Amino acid sequence: MKSQSKNRNLLGKLTQSALFTASTIMISSLGIQSAQADETCMSPYMAKIVGQEDFVYIWTLGMEGVGDEQDKLVTVDVNPKSKNYGKVINSLSVGGRNEAHHSGFTDDRQYLWAGGLDTNKVFIFDVHSDPAKPKLTKVISDFVAKSGGVVGPHTTYALPGRMLITGLSNNKDHGGRTALVEYTNEGEYLATHWHPTDSDLRGAVKTGNYADGYGYDVRVLPRRNAMFTSSFTGWSNYMMDFGKMLNDPEAMKRFGNTVVQWDLHARKPKKVFDVPGAPLELRCAWGANNNYCFTSTALTSKIWLIYEDQAGEWQAKAVADIGDPSKIPLPVDISISSDDKTLWVNTFMDGKTRGFDISDPFNPKQVYEQKIGAQVNMVSSSWDGKRLYYTSSLLANWDKKGDDNEQFFKLYHWDGKQLKEQFAIDFIKEKLGRAHQMRFGAYSLYSSNSQQPNLLTKYQ
Repeated sequence: MKSQSKNRNLLGKLTQSALFTASTIMISSLGIQSAQADETCMSPYMAKIVGQEDFVYIWTLGMEGVGDEQDKLVTVDVNPKSKNYGKVINSLSVGGRNEAHHSGFTDDRQYLWAGGLDTNKVFIFDVHSDPAKPKLTKVISDFVAKSGGVVGPHTTYALPGRMLITGLSNNKDHGGRTALVEYTNEGEYLATHWHPTDSDLRGAVKTGNYADGYGYDVRVLPRRNAMFTSSFTGWSNYMMDFGKMLNDPEAMKRFGNTVVQWDLHARKPKKVFDVPGAPLELRCAWGANNNYCFTSTALTSKIWLIYEDQAGEWQAKAVADIGDPSKIPLPVDISISSDDKTLWVNTFMDGKTRGFDISDPFNPKQVYEQKIGAQVNMVSSSWDGKRLYYTSSLLANWDKKGDDNEQFFKLYHWDGKQLKEQFAIDFIKEKLGRAHQMRFGAYSLYSSNSQQPNLLTKYQ
């Protein structure tokens, strides 16, 4: 990784406004077209794939009694022109069970960072030398010590020359109080940014009843110098058996109820919004004038809109229900289409995916619904809107039991009216474990000579 440090350090020193200007000029002069595929909902600082993705990398939880029982990065060939289409072509075990959860690329897309919510390890994979066979190049094992007590590395999010990691917990009480942690692309610790609480707002304005200091996901809108974080729960809950937790009144009080607006450049919290019921994934619009993001609340089954009003102030508003909230379908992952017209919402308990028309972001309307499996968690949309990938696992101790504990990776084609399954891989039958989060890969991302991205990053 050191061989790439010069370029990445230079990138990290540039301001985001300068990067935007430089990339715009170069894209115009080189005649580079916008991407036709790739995964939506990624960092706007990342290089994008042009055309059909070749691979999906699946960060997978080890499962007792299944295969080697270790967490692993599984590579599936998803190019329909390949002889290996729909097959597992590589599996890289990382040692033990770490509660594998989320992963994310560096801005140059040469490395994939993946976290373990239990052991607090961060695994860094080289995905550019041979995209079909990622290599584990570094393991960060001192995350808690370096960060000053942050536990549960969750979202690994690309900034210019840097990686921003959200935490879920802390090592003092294993509750939800946590922080954002910043590293260089080479894996060197830089800074910790604690979430605002009632006792320490850190300069933020509390707009409602809560300032709980909880964390979960992060997304940015550089053109508005805005960063947003959502909130979930701490180690003591996410490592607990799901049924036991649901029947523990005290445990059910330990969920986040906030979304925080940050100054992106300064990494300082500005506003704390009440978003009750554990807001999870954040997904921001791509349109040049669409200054808003969505999140969904796991416990109250609502879609929330985080938006900039006409006065230039950010607000938060519940805009739609997901299924029947009284039945707690448990919304988990969401994915916004690249044209900002559709929001896909997965609900874990009923195993369904739902499509919402968000042409009017203040009034989402459900237009489609389909059962994917006995349980479903993550959804990844292709940039062209034609493919949706699904995985099954939520957390090792939260997944369903018995026959309902389906563990799969599935591809569906979307024609604008219905989803049609193309293939499915049974991760238990293949002795791989619990399929969790997905990221796309492609040979076309790297030139044959320099192995540098062949498409400039698209900036928001």
